Amino acid sequence: MIGILGGSGLYDIDGITVLEEKRVMTPYGEPSDSYIVAEYKGRKVVFLPRHGRRHKYPPHLINYRANLWGFRKLGVDRILSISAVGGINPLLRPGDFVISDQFIDFTKVRPVTFYEGVYTIKDEEDTKNDLVKEYLSSDRVVHIDVTQPFCPAMRRLLSDIFSEKGYRYHSKGTYAATEGPRLETSAEIKALSILGADVVGMTLVPEVVLARELSMHFASVSVVTNLAAGISGERLTSDEVIQMMHQKTEDIKSVVLSFIERLPEKLECSCEDVLNGAAI
Repeated sequence: MIGILGGSGLYDIDGITVLEEKRVMTPYGEPSDSYIVAEYKGRKVVFLPRHGRRHKYPPHLINYRANLWGFRKLGVDRILSISAVGGINPLLRPGDFVISDQFIDFTKVRPVTFYEGVYTIKDEEDTKNDLVKEYLSSDRVVHIDVTQPFCPAMRRLLSDIFSEKGYRYHSKGTYAATEGPRLETSAEIKALSILGADVVGMTLVPEVVLARELSMHFASVSVVTNLAAGISGERLTSDEVIQMMHQKTEDIKSVVLSFIERLPEKLECSCEDVLNGAAI
């Protein structure tokens, strides 16, 4: 089943039928909001606004583990993340879409793993019989491979969709994840540029890492809402982020519908094998 992580209202699309709104409790606490279970052309899909409705959780206080575990409890095994980013690469323009293929992590205070050895939190209600449950129940320490953090099969499909729709997009890009909630200094953006970052945002990590720890397929679509600090030469505001996301809403919804409809049941990738040999 497909899960969509993004802003509230993405499920309000012609053709999507909302089946129910589910509140899910997890051993990691409450997710950001209720999950919206919907259907499109016979396919189930689950939506979750990562910041909660009315944007009540700042990026450093989002309960990422609860969000991802809630998806697992609902049977989601593939996730599409939608987010806003600042552009660092000079080839990027406001309004561009970026399908990330790499990330650099500069977050500081967030829980970044489910596998914490003797401190592991367990879900006694978990009914799945897989390596996730085995490793958690036996307090294993796990080191997953993130050489290729995003699902290549999902990224290829997204690239095809953007090409067919004629939207301006970039088929790869390195996402620099910062802690927030403050925006970055111009010196930090210069440093990130030297390190090879193309865009900067505050939510992709640890989302992608946690999804990968659960053997989920994960892909990210970012909207460049503004140029990052020191590049545009102007003061950055949240207003421009909100305005650009509103401008791109219909394009995002169109991509989401195509993605739901066209994502194959069997994906040609190795995402589901990431836990093999990863535990100590």
